[in-house]
Amino acid sequence: MSAAATIAWVVFPYVAMAVFVVGLFWRYRYDKFGWTTRSSELYEHALLRLGSPMFHFGILFVALGHFMGLLIPKSWTEAVGIGQDFYHVIATYLGSLAGLMTIVGLAILIYRRRKTGPVFLATTRTDKVMYVLLGMPILLGMWATVQNQILAGGHGYDYRETISPWLRSLFALQPQPELMTDVPYQFKLHIVAAFLLFLVWPFTRLVHAFSAPVQYSTRPLVVYRSRGGPSRGTRAPRRGWEPVAPPRERRRRSPTSTEL
Repeated sequence: MSAAATIAWVVFPYVAMAVFVVGLFWRYRYDKFGWTTRSSELYEHALLRLGSPMFHFGILFVALGHFMGLLIPKSWTEAVGIGQDFYHVIATYLGSLAGLMTIVGLAILIYRRRKTGPVFLATTRTDKVMYVLLGMPILLGMWATVQNQILAGGHGYDYRETISPWLRSLFALQPQPELMTDVPYQFKLHIVAAFLLFLVWPFTRLVHAFSAPVQYSTRPLVVYRSRGGPSRGTRAPRRGWEPVAPPRERRRRSPTSTEL
């Protein structure tokens, strides 16, 4: 194997994964207050309610599809009765639908962030870079699927014979970069873009993907009290400004939101 192939399919993936793991640990250890999406729901919620579910559900199905196709060996799926024809239909067409949903949702969120003044002002340079690096592997993955799976006809390119065992060889610490030699370049670009995203992931708002509000239902209630009692000013309160009823305590949980 050439030095370039070794760097592309061995060195770079290991560097990206190492930075991903160590970066997440460092971010959680030293920047807990920054471990957030910096919610902007108060500024605009109509587009957020439309784009956020589409993106998050779409990317969830995309992730599940990648897990099944890349980390589960082909022999395992065939052993439980999932043949190549059935797998091709599920992976190609349902995967394309999930990818399209992700792209549309992401486009809505980007449009909202650009066109809503307060949201755009709250957008940092890191956010802008994150959106670019997030969109690249999604678009390249859709391109690779359409070019090599849909337009190619038949079963398309069987990446479970090359890309999947190559990726598993990395996790087994026995890298086999030679498996990537004849992989179509669209898939290669998709893979490089994906590892580049993992490389910067810990330093962006994407860290919220590893935060689940599991303590929300059991945490203490937040107590809200109205300001009762006599006026503190020197003037008597005008009619219409007096409390219409005795102050009451309202107990409810504080709202939460998840956005990108």
